[in-house]
Amino acid sequence: METVKLNRIGQRKIKQGICVLEESDVLSLPVSNQYVRLSDESGKIIGQGYLSQQNKGIGWVISSQPFTANPAFFQDLFSKAEAKRQHYAQSELTTAYRLFNQDGDGFGGLTIDFYDQYALFTWYNEFIYSQKEMILKAFQAQFPQILGAYEKIRFKGLGFESAHLYGNEAPETFLVKENGVNYQVFLNDGLMTGIFLDQHEVRGSLVDGLALGESLLNMFSYTAAFSVAAAMGGAVETTSVDLAKRSRELSEAHFVANGLPLDNHRFVVMDVFEYFRYAKRKGLSYDVIVIDPPSFARNKKQTFSVAKDYHRLIEQALGILNPNGIIVASTNASNLTPEKFKKELQKGFGKTKFRYLQTNRLPADFAVNKNDESSNYLKVFTIQVEK
Repeated sequence: METVKLNRIGQRKIKQGICVLEESDVLSLPVSNQYVRLSDESGKIIGQGYLSQQNKGIGWVISSQPFTANPAFFQDLFSKAEAKRQHYAQSELTTAYRLFNQDGDGFGGLTIDFYDQYALFTWYNEFIYSQKEMILKAFQAQFPQILGAYEKIRFKGLGFESAHLYGNEAPETFLVKENGVNYQVFLNDGLMTGIFLDQHEVRGSLVDGLALGESLLNMFSYTAAFSVAAAMGGAVETTSVDLAKRSRELSEAHFVANGLPLDNHRFVVMDVFEYFRYAKRKGLSYDVIVIDPPSFARNKKQTFSVAKDYHRLIEQALGILNPNGIIVASTNASNLTPEKFKKELQKGFGKTKFRYLQTNRLPADFAVNKNDESSNYLKVFTIQVEK
């Protein structure tokens, strides 16, 4: 096993418990796609991990102590991860949740999600993918009840994004439950699945009546999961807006799965800023507005970055929000701290008075590295606007 020397910045990060390795943390990069010992500048071993280029850094610290990566090592990780999630495993109201979450469960570069009777593995770099057979062996030993598994590829070079891994093949689409609500999902169609599992507590607040008796506008709606949750929680009408043409079909499927008539639920394929202008022009207004954009997006007319442009969404939302309405402001940008996100929100509200009703971070199944704020990437603020 090769030894990679860390500079003082890298050494400090290990002491702090941060697991992501950046190129700026090492003195040189003699190797890649392999396990490595990590040392200080004098050569003293201070940790062990692996190097592999990915969207987030160049590798991961796994432990401050030596370890042997074998099926028993991974099965122990999976056993501990399973124990953390007994609440979800025993629930009759929720059948989709995260089983294993990167450094929050002791091994960066890998996530595993549970969709009813199937598992979904997501590989974030070339090296963790090369360990696939050993990891699958350990997983099947720990979770023999799983009927079958699929994979998503989050790095470039393989020429495909999704595939069946082992066991039974799932139906092309099937239903999972979350907070007692049905959602139609798919496991072998690109990188998406039809629902973002990290938002289940926010959707839970809608199911519990956050929009009871009110109208809701869902921006960047994808498959309108927030809208369905609101409708099941008593919202009298919903409007879901997304630029992707396929969003309408996928959104309607969620409503049909719950026996909800579509009469009071609209699905609009349009750029969100264009829809804000359209709504204002038509005199449309809403009691609750959910804003959950991607961290970065580009269309033919403009680019959007959460860190720089979120305030524009708030400004536009205020123009069509009913008096004393609610804005659910969400971002999954890991490079944006809660404090910086709040500053961006404040910029959007300007002199408008508002108060925070609720804050959501990642739910318990999305275990985080408590020593690394960026590990807890989700930030959702439910805000009462006083006007």
